[in-house]
Amino acid sequence: MPTTTTPGRPVMPADYGLQPPEGGSGLLSWEQVSRKIATSRNYWINTTRPDGRPHAMPVWGVWVRETFLFSTSRASTKGRNLAHQPDLVVHLESGDDVVILEGLAQPVDDPALLAEFVAAYDLKYNVRPDIADPKNVTLALRLKVALAWLESDFVGGATRWQFP
Repeated sequence: MPTTTTPGRPVMPADYGLQPPEGGSGLLSWEQVSRKIATSRNYWINTTRPDGRPHAMPVWGVWVRETFLFSTSRASTKGRNLAHQPDLVVHLESGDDVVILEGLAQPVDDPALLAEFVAAYDLKYNVRPDIADPKNVTLALRLKVALAWLESDFVGGATRWQFP
């Protein structure tokens, strides 16, 4: 697991009815969330345009070394947005089985991590991303916050992790 503080409840208005961390069904485990991230096929990423407007786009990605990795064209809207402002939100497809990751997108230059990325991506999608093409960039999410919950047990299980 990435280095984190102790998991707790998300910060939400009191009328959402979240139970205290020791109440309800209890906090979700990071291992459970990590498996969901790893086994997801599609990920929604949210970036910010230079004029402040949001941009959402589905991408393929992989979970390697407890890190979300994806590749994009530098000329794409998301590529240009992240070059201007690296803040990134990643959300799994489900609105009922929720995992949201927040942090900064950083270009990957570690050859070993890039090799792991290509191998994991090829295994998952049967496509080898061209990391040698200078028109593309491989990005890693440096986690700041993760949120997860099951809609069926939102008030008893919603969990938040804060990363250093």
